[in-house]
Amino acid sequence: MIIEMRTYTLKPGTVAVTEERFGKALPGRLKFSQLAAFWHSEVGPLNQIIHVWPYDSLGHREEARAAAQKAEGWPPDIREFIVEMKTEILIPAPFSPPLEPRALGDLYEIRSYTYQPGAIPTVIQRWSEKIEGRTKLSPLAACWYSEIGPLNKWVHIWPYRDFAERARIRQEAIKQGVWPPQSGAMLIRQENALVAPASFSPLH
Repeated sequence: MIIEMRTYTLKPGTVAVTEERFGKALPGRLKFSQLAAFWHSEVGPLNQIIHVWPYDSLGHREEARAAAQKAEGWPPDIREFIVEMKTEILIPAPFSPPLEPRALGDLYEIRSYTYQPGAIPTVIQRWSEKIEGRTKLSPLAACWYSEIGPLNKWVHIWPYRDFAERARIRQEAIKQGVWPPQSGAMLIRQENALVAPASFSPLH
């Protein structure tokens, strides 16, 4: 499986109408492949929407996208609002849970780390040793590493009920010593964003 994560930066004040138009057009697109998640940013880079599409392979992605482009009503009528578009192809880590519709929370944290070249296999090993203890406190929505796009990138996504639960669980993980895995010497950059799911997002 591969994951395509598409991030669109929009003109200020247009997120709500973009999300509405995307949701109306989505049923036609789902005839060709499934949407895994759709979020809009709340904290971090603002005026962004993020949509996640799983595929069996790059070939499956090409076939589904080509068929969708010929279908009526897709892509959604949102071009006038888009400032920038970015897409990344990611591979699920061995312990990443299946991407299936689940009600996990009203707030998702997307954390993106960049590691030194060649570090990802070690990161997978160290995370594999720690992830069970961390997920006893709250579930992991997804964990992926980059294949196409910015390389040596590690993306992990955590759902919470709200900001207060996020703060409490993060403090508890550190207090118990179950998190984070040791990878500081390999780490180059860290970024995060807090996002909210759309009403039509399978992950919500």
